[in-house]
Amino acid sequence: MKQFNYLAPKTLPEALQMLADYKESAVLFNGGTDVVVRLRDRLIAPDYVVDIKRIPGLDNISFDEQNGLTIGACATMNAIGENEAVCKHYPFLAKAALSVGSRQVRNRATCIGNICNASPLADTGTPLLACDAVILAEGPDGRREIPIRDFFIFVRKTSLKPGEIVTAIRVPYIAGAEGVFTKVARRREVDLSTVCATVLRCGGEFRFAFGSVAPTPLRLVKTEELVRGKKPDAALIEQAVELARSEVAPISDVRASREYRMDIVGLIVRRGLETLAK
Repeated sequence: MKQFNYLAPKTLPEALQMLADYKESAVLFNGGTDVVVRLRDRLIAPDYVVDIKRIPGLDNISFDEQNGLTIGACATMNAIGENEAVCKHYPFLAKAALSVGSRQVRNRATCIGNICNASPLADTGTPLLACDAVILAEGPDGRREIPIRDFFIFVRKTSLKPGEIVTAIRVPYIAGAEGVFTKVARRREVDLSTVCATVLRCGGEFRFAFGSVAPTPLRLVKTEELVRGKKPDAALIEQAVELARSEVAPISDVRASREYRMDIVGLIVRRGLETLAK
């Protein structure tokens, strides 16, 4: 691991100034479950590591029906998964958060770190995508709100501008919504997703969000349009399954083959519709 300078700003303006001063030679440090590994493996070699965990308020989680759920940048996976409002109004998000790694990892890992890492298989990406969450960021040009659909660009690439820091994620409140989060992995616990997905029902609308089946987490917009306003009977479910399989582009890797992932996509769509249509 290359030697670096550790910086611990106590305010957001101070952190932003550090990024402005050191630019590409600085990296943000939050939970550190990804950054530490990348430092150890020499995948990154920054001169400065800017730790934002000491900035007051960034670990807050708040909820009200008008503004929905707001998750601060430093809120850990365990804090999210065990939060009363999240468990009551977004149980599928709580399940996703608690599916990440071990309890020890979840005491460090953050939802925003999971999202900003921009991995195709980010477990918390699919519930946030299904809910049309909004990323809140601050940077040299002030505050910005980024719809999560526009946030993921490619593997490990987001629409964040240089010098921006994500401060929170806002998740709209959808009255009466029901969702199912599914994680398929080689092991029952402490493993990366082979496929992860959230199926969400909002009135007569169904939403399908998948991870690890394309370069970024994605919504199956054609499948959503097919079932919108309809009661899913056996024939419609079969059409939805086939259409969903045509909207994804998984690869074969050490965790699974492309064909297996395609089968899992169809299975998740089928089970989601059958469960939520009752």
